[in-house]
Amino acid sequence: MSPQHLIIFDTTMRDGEQSPGASMTKDEKLRIARALERLGVDVIEAGFPASSNGDFEAVRAIANVVRDSTVAGLCRANDRDIQRGIDALKGARSWRLHTFIATSPIHMEKKLRMTPEQVLEQAKLAVRYAKNACPDVEFSPEDGSR
Repeated sequence: MSPQHLIIFDTTMRDGEQSPGASMTKDEKLRIARALERLGVDVIEAGFPASSNGDFEAVRAIANVVRDSTVAGLCRANDRDIQRGIDALKGARSWRLHTFIATSPIHMEKKLRMTPEQVLEQAKLAVRYAKNACPDVEFSPEDGSR
């Protein structure tokens, strides 16, 4: 890939469902994924496999039909979520595990009940676990700029 290549990363099927009343069926997600693939989107974040059985099945279905785009699944930085991502995405030709953990002081303290050092260690463990199964791993520090 040339340094001039811009990677298009679409989160419609994962982030889009966070809006009230915006849930999609598996068939709707498949239609969107096929359209994004035809448009040449590089990475399609198909969903959050550990969030529900419905999302797991939708991600798995998308992974099994999309061939020209990388299919990504969002996973919290823990072994259970990452394993659900692996299980959902393993049929894809090209796949990515996108793992994240909260990193703002308020989230570390109130949501995770962890110190910054513990969060960093958890992030490293999660990325290492993901990299053992998938060569393409993305990490995001959730709420990192607060």
